[in-house]
Amino acid sequence: MCYDGSQIRPLWALDKLNIKGSSIISWIGPMEIDPLKIIDVEDTGIEIKSDKMIHFIVEHFDSQPTNIKLCYHRQRILVMILKDLISKWGVQSTRNGDDLFVDGGKLTVSIASISSTSMKIHLGVNITSEGTPKDVKTKGILEIEGVNEKNIIELINNVLKSYVDEIKSIEMDISKTRSL
Repeated sequence: MCYDGSQIRPLWALDKLNIKGSSIISWIGPMEIDPLKIIDVEDTGIEIKSDKMIHFIVEHFDSQPTNIKLCYHRQRILVMILKDLISKWGVQSTRNGDDLFVDGGKLTVSIASISSTSMKIHLGVNITSEGTPKDVKTKGILEIEGVNEKNIIELINNVLKSYVDEIKSIEMDISKTRSL
């Protein structure tokens, strides 16, 4: 499935995959976003595409009304989980906001946004730099020494589990803390 930006709309997991409630979903596929449909105002009109990426789509319904600040915090948690997991492979990355870079090449793309019913996050990880915009230095995870296809599946599963565990851990901490 190609990530074209439609997956960031609210209730996409319910409409397309029959997944109800808060979720995190992942798949491998290309990305090509119509420049006129880009959500980040600073990116309007630029080319955002890749031939092969890992995609993560997160949707939360637990904060009503929805909260863009909380959504961005969760996006950063997701990105930092990815950074932590690839560092265990010896991969040195740097984070600038919601983007990870390896050897100066952009490894990820991400967006967080809200609707009236949910908070949504997309995190895309380049598997290769093929098909990415010519004017952006990118890095694919398979272009990192020592990383192979098996590592990618392991990474996806670990990101999914770590994110769910982190959100559950926060909920448990909230449930055991007295207010001041």
